[in-house]
Amino acid sequence: MTQNKIIIMPYRPELAKQTVAMWRESKEQAIGQQEKHSFDNHVYFLNHLLPEQYQIYVAIIDETVVGMIAYNDREISQLYIHLNYQGLGIGQTLLNRAKTQSSGKLTLYTFEVNEKAQRFYEKHGFKVIGRGHENEENLPDILYEWKSNPAQGI
Repeated sequence: MTQNKIIIMPYRPELAKQTVAMWRESKEQAIGQQEKHSFDNHVYFLNHLLPEQYQIYVAIIDETVVGMIAYNDREISQLYIHLNYQGLGIGQTLLNRAKTQSSGKLTLYTFEVNEKAQRFYEKHGFKVIGRGHENEENLPDILYEWKSNPAQGI
């Protein structure tokens, strides 16, 4: 696959269907479980609930949404990359955006079954600080934390 230009931009509601389709497919593959919410409910969540607490950015290649992140200065709520575009640095680019706009510390949860995500976050400086399973998927999860290192510039 040739690498075309990746555009990182603020999420816009007209990208909802593409974003939700990518998000659901990526999540279902990562955790081996069907999404519990309907597609329309997921779109509503993305357009109306998530923006109340988080900035949302998408990664686009050739007019196709290939990644998304939702974050604020303390927490990453969502980070998903299209299955066919993982390993190209898109996740790192989105993660670095959240890091540079953070309070110097970020937390996030990932599912225990999602070992790929665990390797990704640990590679990018996140440390395990807790475990539990308080989520609607009823799967054990891991709480990660990242702290800025001024010597590294992020």
